[in-house]
Amino acid sequence: MFQDTIQYLVLDRCDPTRNMARYYVLSLEPSLFGDATLIREWGRLGQPGQRRIELYENQSRAVEALETWLQRKQRRGYLLRSG
Repeated sequence: MFQDTIQYLVLDRCDPTRNMARYYVLSLEPSLFGDATLIREWGRLGQPGQRRIELYENQSRAVEALETWLQRKQRRGYLLRSG
């Protein structure tokens, strides 16, 4: 079901002059009942963060939401973690 799409993205935003070191994780996973879920996690590097799970009726809606969040975070200065 989820083989052809990006399933896990990690973004970082670091600015030592502002004492900023943040991360943002976007992942697509199937729910227990077969629905598509977008899981968003964020916080300060090295610290436990927050998590939000959003349910979607199909995979294409979840992928659209992931792409929207990715664009939004990149506009805010987050960069994809390499590796």
